[in-house]
Amino acid sequence: MTERIVIMGAAGKDFHVFNTCYRGREDARVVAFTATQIPHIEGRIYPPTLAGPYYPKGIPILPEEELPEIIRREKVDKVIFAYSDVSYEYVAEREKIARDAGADFETAPVEDAMLPAEKPVIAVCAVRTGCGKSQTTRRVSEILKEKGLTCVVVRHPMPYGDLVKQRVQRFASVEDMAAQNCTIEEMEEYEHHIARGNVVYAGVDYEAILREAEKEADVVLWDGGNNDIPFFKPDLWITVLDPHRPGHELLYYPGKENFLRAKVLVVNKVDSADPADVEKVLANAKEYNPSALVIEANSPVTLSDPEAVRGKRVVVVEDGPTLTHGGMTYGAGTIAAKKFGAAEIVDPKPYFQGEMKETLRKYPHIGDLVPAMGYGEKQLKDLQATLEAVPCDVVVVATPIDLSRVVEIKKPNVRVFYSLEEITRPGLAEAISKILPG
Repeated sequence: MTERIVIMGAAGKDFHVFNTCYRGREDARVVAFTATQIPHIEGRIYPPTLAGPYYPKGIPILPEEELPEIIRREKVDKVIFAYSDVSYEYVAEREKIARDAGADFETAPVEDAMLPAEKPVIAVCAVRTGCGKSQTTRRVSEILKEKGLTCVVVRHPMPYGDLVKQRVQRFASVEDMAAQNCTIEEMEEYEHHIARGNVVYAGVDYEAILREAEKEADVVLWDGGNNDIPFFKPDLWITVLDPHRPGHELLYYPGKENFLRAKVLVVNKVDSADPADVEKVLANAKEYNPSALVIEANSPVTLSDPEAVRGKRVVVVEDGPTLTHGGMTYGAGTIAAKKFGAAEIVDPKPYFQGEMKETLRKYPHIGDLVPAMGYGEKQLKDLQATLEAVPCDVVVVATPIDLSRVVEIKKPNVRVFYSLEEITRPGLAEAISKILPG
């Protein structure tokens, strides 16, 4: 009998699980994807040209809220959970929904979804969104350049547009991002690499992406999204931990897999975390992954113009995913505003406009800051209108991109920059030298 399957996702890992584990199988049919977390990604079709010969009409992408109805209507045998940065309690709740509707349930495979590479692969992952993967990945790329090696970054998928056009995406310039209509979330993850001269690949079909990346790379650098696992089998698996959320390394899916499987654990943000929370994370690392190299690191923040915020009323704009499904109530922007003497961080929530209000309704934990939501033109306009409405002197922008390039910020504004500062040895350079001597 042919097993009938639904893959639960958020326009990324779900497609990868299908491509690696189910596309081309005679004994299985994926009857639907479900979608959540990201606005406006449901109601599409995973196209036949990507799905393969068993799917002449493609695969529908439906709202997750319809899962029980889909299971009953399509006589689904199994539900595969394939998105990230959710608690194990959340996963258990979805399992109950699936089983109550008559289907089996399992989480996405780890080993079977990791593609083997011909070039060395270094993977940078995390236990939660917002731990500091970006600055860790930048540090790794610096080390590789010091070794005279060319690294090509492959980023976790964010295919929110035309899936056929986004099958394999290559970004080597800001113009490439504009030409491919990148969202703010995509630009946040690509631009800081491009600015340092690294080519970035992303898209939908990671087998094809890997083969293209290998053509121009000495080393493939996997830059994981949220707290997801690598899509490529890593020669060095690095996982970043956040002592601002101690214990989350054991409580969130699939970040726990990253925590347990990593060869290197980077305990980041030591400089801004409570020492007791740092010790808790270090103790968990020693207990649950005793063979890993543990590196402690600071995440120092700087401002483009520190004097611009001193004594001023500011509104802080932070990385969107870190605040939404990442669950943080503050980030680098809040830390920087306090460090450089802002008189007040204005609560912007009463001034949210349009779809920003919907974001707040869905994620009510958001603190006194603005998430940089920009998944489409409407959200960008609503983000701009929100910033215009907030009564403040200065906008503190802590997104990884130059937000003023895509949103007109009419108030004085400053950018926040953050980096990785290793404070224990051996460090990342020594770990990389073990797999790439010389």
